[in-house]
Amino acid sequence: MASNQSKTARASVRAGAGSGSGALSVLGEFKYLIPLNSGKHTYVRNLTNGKTIHCATDSEAFVDELKQLAESGHGAKIRSELDALAETHPDHGWDLTTKRLVEAGVFEN
Repeated sequence: MASNQSKTARASVRAGAGSGSGALSVLGEFKYLIPLNSGKHTYVRNLTNGKTIHCATDSEAFVDELKQLAESGHGAKIRSELDALAETHPDHGWDLTTKRLVEAGVFEN
């Protein structure tokens, strides 16, 4: 029976299944943070468990989620996203959010 999957999709599935190490391979640009409400809330996309959570940027849930991602090796990317958000939207408080995360030890890995 013929498959309806494209060659690219089949190759991607084979590449992912062949790794076996549990490491994640993502093609293209992936954003961890989707800002909402002028930086007061955000969606946090977690590649390690496949879930997206909605939380306030000043909540413990936000800190815990980013700490988990940073411990999984995604800290540098998240930090660069926060810096880009602070530069793009200086009035949304992303610099204060980054400062709070640094003080909480999120990026110490």
